[in-house]
Amino acid sequence: MNKSLKRALGVNALAQAAKKRLEGDYHVDEWGMDEGIRQSFWPILDFFYSRYFRVTVSGIENIPDQGRALLAANHGGAVPFDGAMVMAAIMREHPNPRLPKTLHVDMLSNWPWANYLVSRLGGVQAMPENAEKLLESDCLTLVFPEGGKGLGKPFAKRYQMQRFGRGGFVKVALKTQSPIIPVSIVGAEEIYPMLYDVKPLAKMLGLPWAPITFTWPWLGPLGALPLPSKWFIDFGKPIPIPDMKYRPSEEPLLVSRITAQVRDHIQKTVNRLLVQREKVFF
Repeated sequence: MNKSLKRALGVNALAQAAKKRLEGDYHVDEWGMDEGIRQSFWPILDFFYSRYFRVTVSGIENIPDQGRALLAANHGGAVPFDGAMVMAAIMREHPNPRLPKTLHVDMLSNWPWANYLVSRLGGVQAMPENAEKLLESDCLTLVFPEGGKGLGKPFAKRYQMQRFGRGGFVKVALKTQSPIIPVSIVGAEEIYPMLYDVKPLAKMLGLPWAPITFTWPWLGPLGALPLPSKWFIDFGKPIPIPDMKYRPSEEPLLVSRITAQVRDHIQKTVNRLLVQREKVFF
C-alpha cells in the first residue's frame, strides 16, 4: 500500500492498537468504548468525512458546549455511515468538540464481532434505560427514531421519512428534561442504493437485509465500497422540553405533538437540502 495512503488511513495506528489488545493493554468505559480503538479509526473516519463524502455542515452552533441534548436524525443507506458522519461533524466542526454517544438497534445478533466493534467505537444499544442514563450524565446522545425501517428502505423510497415508532425518544427527553436537536442528513441514501432485498439470503446469513445495489454484487469486492455521494448535515435549533412533573395526564398528547414536530422539521429540511445539492456525486 502507498505510504501516503497508509498514513491517511491510519494503518500503522490500527496495527499498534491491535497489538495492544492482544497484549491486554487497553481500557474500556462503562459502555464498552475503547478510546484507543476509536482514535485509531479516526483517520479512516476523517478520510470518509472530508475527502470521500465531502460533508457540508450547517447549524453546528445549535450543539451545546456542555450539558445534555438528544440528537434525533433521519436514517438511510443500508449501512449506518450516517451515525459516524454526525459524530465526525461534531468532533471536527464544533468549537468545543464533543463525542456523542450513538444509540444503535441490535440488528446483528448473529454477528457478534460487529456489535463488539460498534461498542468499542462508542455505540450503545438503543434501550430507554441506556438513553436515560446517558442523558442524566449530560452526554450528547444520538438516536435514529426510524430505526431499521429507515436504514433498510429501498432506493425508490429514499429521503421519505419512515414512522417514528411510538415516540420513545420524546418520552426519554421528557423524563430527563433534555432538549431535542433535529438532525437532517442528505447523502446517505445514495451510498448503497438498495434496488432489491434478497430476504431468504439475509435470513440465512443472520442479516437484517441482503441488498442488491447498482454495484453489488456485480463488481465483486469493489461493489462493497460506498458510492461517493455529496453529503449535507444540518443541526436544527433545539426543541425545548416542558416540565411534565405536575401534568402527567398531558404527556401522551405532548409526546405525539413533539414527535410529529421533529419528524416534520427533519423532512422539510431534507427536502430543502436536496434542492440545494446541485449534484449527487460531484
